[in-house]
Amino acid sequence: MEIIKTKYGLRINFVFLFLGGIIILLSSVLIYLFVLRGVFGKFSVYDLLPTEQTIKNFFYGKTNDTAILYSDYTQNVLPKGSTWLIDNISTWKKFLSNLNVNFEIVDDKKIENEDLSSYKLIILPGIKSLSDKEVIQLKKYLENGGSIFATGGIASYSTDGKWKGWQFLNEVFGINFTKEIGVNEIYKIHTLRGGLPLTANVPTGFPLRVATWDRPMAVEVLDPRTTQVSFWYNYKTEYGLVREEIKKTAGIVYGNYGKGRFVWMGFEINSVIGSQDDYVYFEKLFNNSVNWLTYSPIGYIKDWPTGFNAAAILSFVISDNANNIKNVLPLIIKENIPVTFFVKPELVKSNPDLVKELSEYGEIAAVVDIGYLTSVSDRINKLDSLELQIIKISDAKSNLEKISGRKIKGMIPLYGLFDQNTISAAIKNNLKYLITDSLTDRSVPKTIIRRKDRILGITKTARDDYEVIRDLGLSQPEFQFYSYQEDIDRILFEGGLYVLKFHTDYQLQEEYVGVIKDLISELKLKYFWIGSASDIQSWYEKKDYVEIKTEKRGNNRVAIKVSNPGNELINNLVIHVDMNENVKNITLDSEIIGTRPASIQHSNGSQILYLYIDRLDAGESRIYYLDYDKVTS
Repeated sequence: MEIIKTKYGLRINFVFLFLGGIIILLSSVLIYLFVLRGVFGKFSVYDLLPTEQTIKNFFYGKTNDTAILYSDYTQNVLPKGSTWLIDNISTWKKFLSNLNVNFEIVDDKKIENEDLSSYKLIILPGIKSLSDKEVIQLKKYLENGGSIFATGGIASYSTDGKWKGWQFLNEVFGINFTKEIGVNEIYKIHTLRGGLPLTANVPTGFPLRVATWDRPMAVEVLDPRTTQVSFWYNYKTEYGLVREEIKKTAGIVYGNYGKGRFVWMGFEINSVIGSQDDYVYFEKLFNNSVNWLTYSPIGYIKDWPTGFNAAAILSFVISDNANNIKNVLPLIIKENIPVTFFVKPELVKSNPDLVKELSEYGEIAAVVDIGYLTSVSDRINKLDSLELQIIKISDAKSNLEKISGRKIKGMIPLYGLFDQNTISAAIKNNLKYLITDSLTDRSVPKTIIRRKDRILGITKTARDDYEVIRDLGLSQPEFQFYSYQEDIDRILFEGGLYVLKFHTDYQLQEEYVGVIKDLISELKLKYFWIGSASDIQSWYEKKDYVEIKTEKRGNNRVAIKVSNPGNELINNLVIHVDMNENVKNITLDSEIIGTRPASIQHSNGSQILYLYIDRLDAGESRIYYLDYDKVTS
């Protein structure tokens, strides 16, 4: 076969080929940038360029950005052979590992002599002794924007073991030492406030149990740049003026020093003891603290509707001298507040007209005799059986509904105490809430779950008129008001629920009823949300179902996942988001096209915003993106 080469063949236009290649390359780059924009939000092209640090991370692995100080100076202050410091550091390592934080152990020499700016966070675990050079270095580190997480009496001893005092606490953390917690008790209750970034998703007023073997510290906040997170004072067992004792017994604080941040705890983190709840909620507190110190976003639902600092239930128990309830009815109308009346079964039989009248002024709930206790140890034997409690609650509920014409949603045990049978019996009768005199483990309600059923437990958070008038013998209205006001201020500080019961045979007497008017004015003045027991139950039923997860995506985007694993539609959901940095020009978008829109409220330059979500269906999850510009000083 002969192959003939022709003079002319297919000609290729190299200019066209070159331009086509450029177009394809540019298109690829644009698509790549578009994908990055979809994942990380706003970003600068300069963010894509490799830095010295990213090159090092690529070749040598990611560097540690958290340092834990193992101080030989502190070890020398401790008794010979003590493993106290090593044990503390071991616990810190465990908690940080759970958070996937890259950390390293450093010594005094590194703190004294090297540049600390590469660390996002420095941890001082009970470091009692610091050199003067270390103190200077740590102050500079904070002033330049670093973060410190510390526990105990930091730098209270010199390097040679001599007492130096509390100067570091005063100057750096803005707090003043007030006392050590004594070891006369095995543990001490440590009450946590709500509504703060550090206590996000921790029940308001939760009483963390802390062992006293390390002599925990109480302090007083002196500087407005420092915020008190907790207190040691126990109003149930200790004497003193409530406001002053709370102020002087802070156990956790956080704040700013220069451009930097700090969190200080007056106890070591391995001192937390107690039930599983203590460990679960302390871990949340710890994680929130690390997130706040490292400028990670924190999202949570506040305990109460927007605009309110706390909440209150004003309830009236119709006991002896039932007609005294009429002394307060004009006040309820004038103040236009929702209230709850608790009615005994005997009153339904003896005075049905009064029960019918009360149903026009507020919610009706049942007082049920489910037995009594002669002592705590007799709890199981003295309260009625499950079967009998079911019958008693059913009878009280049906009789009240028949007379009042209203649905009965809640109850209170006649003698204030309850057991597991009471919970089961209340659920069996389709009740939604149970109010008791049992000592509470928080100052907000607790959802109790039994298989697929739920009931809200609302426990005692304040002294009622039995204690103020009957037990304390306070017959002068101004003294009565002051006693109630102390509890109002404590609940306000915690951000919890003020549950106050008035009885017809005490506070509702004609000569005392004026105090209730003053209390209502006080609650409104301090922005308490006043609701009936059903109002609180309805709010918590929806709030407790919502799950929130926040995640930072890149330098200018925060992703928020909101889920409703419950069985009911949720409306008017407000999510409090601490961006943990000052931002501006925030835009809101969703991950999936067609997601129901939400809205935000934010002031340019601030770090707090509110995300408003409506019509979150049962079983629905949504992911929203918050894109923003950072505020640069």
